[in-house]
Amino acid sequence: MQPKRPRFNPLVLALALAAVLMIWSMLGTSTSSASSSMTYSTVVNYFEHLQVTEFTLDRNTGVITMKIKEGDLPLPGETDQSTTESTGGLLSGMLAPSQTGDVVQEEEDGTVTVRYQLPYAAMFVENVTGYIEAYNEANPDAPMVYDYVALKETIPWMEILFYLAMLGCTGFILFSMLRGGGAGGNIMNVGRAKVKDESENQKTATFADVAGEDEEKEELQEVVEFLKSPNKFNSLGARIPHGVLLVGPPGTGKTLLARACAGEAGVPFYSISGSDFVEMYVGVGASRVRDLFDKAKKTMPCIVFIDEIDAVGRQRGAGLGGGHDEREQTLNQLLVEMDGFQANDGVIVIAATNRADILDKALLRPGRFDRQVYVGLPDVKGREEILKVHTRNKPLAPDVSLKVIAQRTPGFAGADLENLVNEAALLAARRNRKAITMEDIEEASMKVMAGPEKKSRIVTPEEKKLTAYHEAGHAVAGFYCKHHPRVHEITIIPRGQAGGYTMYLPEKDRSYVTKGEMFEDIVSSLGGRVAEQLILDDISTGASNDLQQATNIARQMITKYGFSERLGPVVYGTAQEETFLGRDLGMGKGYSESTAAEIDSEMRDIIDEAYETCRRTLTEHMDQLHALAHALMEREKLNEAEFNAIMKGETLPARESESPKAETPAQPAAEPVVEPVEMAEPAETAEFAEKAEPAPAPAPEDGEKPAGE
Repeated sequence: MQPKRPRFNPLVLALALAAVLMIWSMLGTSTSSASSSMTYSTVVNYFEHLQVTEFTLDRNTGVITMKIKEGDLPLPGETDQSTTESTGGLLSGMLAPSQTGDVVQEEEDGTVTVRYQLPYAAMFVENVTGYIEAYNEANPDAPMVYDYVALKETIPWMEILFYLAMLGCTGFILFSMLRGGGAGGNIMNVGRAKVKDESENQKTATFADVAGEDEEKEELQEVVEFLKSPNKFNSLGARIPHGVLLVGPPGTGKTLLARACAGEAGVPFYSISGSDFVEMYVGVGASRVRDLFDKAKKTMPCIVFIDEIDAVGRQRGAGLGGGHDEREQTLNQLLVEMDGFQANDGVIVIAATNRADILDKALLRPGRFDRQVYVGLPDVKGREEILKVHTRNKPLAPDVSLKVIAQRTPGFAGADLENLVNEAALLAARRNRKAITMEDIEEASMKVMAGPEKKSRIVTPEEKKLTAYHEAGHAVAGFYCKHHPRVHEITIIPRGQAGGYTMYLPEKDRSYVTKGEMFEDIVSSLGGRVAEQLILDDISTGASNDLQQATNIARQMITKYGFSERLGPVVYGTAQEETFLGRDLGMGKGYSESTAAEIDSEMRDIIDEAYETCRRTLTEHMDQLHALAHALMEREKLNEAEFNAIMKGETLPARESESPKAETPAQPAAEPVVEPVEMAEPAETAEFAEKAEPAPAPAPEDGEKPAGE
């Protein structure tokens, strides 16, 4: 198909012509600059001293030619001549003579003839009339000879043409704006929907590009099949769904599913963002909704996709002060178009959002959005399928196992996996490799989760020792927890804000989290602080993030999940993380001050119990703690096999790439103690605790992220 030729826009030509005429008008203002000593006052002084014997004045151009005799004032000489330079443009050159400047010429009779261009010819005539009469009275035998060239009453054709052209350009621009033609982005076009017809897009995705979301694809495939073969469903009395709402965390593929519908449907597919309905003008949002559905009705059956619908679909009446938000006008029009007095059975609306909880209830009812499809985080199998999609155009080394990568990346969304594969490809290219190796992927995963290694950071031997025992405390404490994921990697090389990390690898994805598992997460997160206290007889700020995350888990165990025997199976407080202005802002915490004191006391008991459990575990396995810390100070990084060997009391084999440089105390290995460096394990445990609240909801895995210092 040949590319479309750009359409000629007469509005651009009109604007260009108007600009040319404006520049022409500016340049047409005739001005002149002269470097002559002859001035207007000098000319008048010659008349005042009765030295001018005759003169001729052209009132059209203001040029005076006068003959001056000797007298009280010195006669002008040749040094008084000037080369007056006119700055008049094309217009001034056509309307005025080009002869300008002062000319001084000496005559044989001793007089001097001077030609000068007066700035104010009419005022000059009034000023010298009295001087002429005085000269004639003083010289009755030889009166002054003078002549005035009368003004020519000509028609200013150039000025008339100029203003007619300006008027024509202005009228054409106004006509184009009123007609709504041309660029389509002017003020008269704000009510039109900025919708894209994706059916003509040659790069539209298909369901083959969507992996790890089999159930979600089935929901949308049914809609597509209804559009292709409506008789199959109509014969059973089924009606087509009016709308499908895709809900889920960011990066899970909601927009990709909608694009796949565009590639599979075979019907017109219109896409628009929720923010496109919002404009600075009142009523524009509702107008664009009407325009969108008017276009869709002309091509029924069709699909309309609204991305980030929460931009216009927020709950009505939630604003403080009782004001009427412009978004409510847009939402009201959207409700009417989806299922109002006039039904639009041939228009299917697919919308995507991360915040279904703030959408208006009228928008979510059956008849408008008949289906809500939750697009959640993929499981191990889904992650492996997603990795296959993102690596099908990338060369992989034989040692790459997508199954192992999927196991090591719990909690990763589709966008995270795509970013992981892309980072691995960039690392392989940086290392001049022809294929992506497993080493590249492991390095990319750690870069995505914790940031790049900061090998240039200089640390002291004391800081290196502190970080080594801190991470060893995390690993040993987690190793002896019954339900805790196994240790996958330990390092004291700083990454991002962390001076080191301990990475855990879960055996499988978990949908539920038990009280014992959450308690073990607290025990593991406190391992760094306990190790510092036991070995170094002091504590540092490195465990600040560990303590924060342990406190959050303990609070959620009591107030969110009802794990406290003293306070009972009661949820305390509202979901403050979902606060929406006007709806939850005025609500209290939901419990008394005495209950708050009991919650604080129960939290302290849980953390104290976990702290004592961790201290007892590390004390009983002090030899393993020392061995692991010494190995970290020597090698800086330990994998799972090396960690297990140390825990069994075996001797570590020498590495092929090991060099004496690794034993140098000044080698960068840890972050300064003064900075809060805990960021892995606590982050993982917090995420794990937050996502486990509803029984059916999948809880995040706790091994994908660094486990603290």
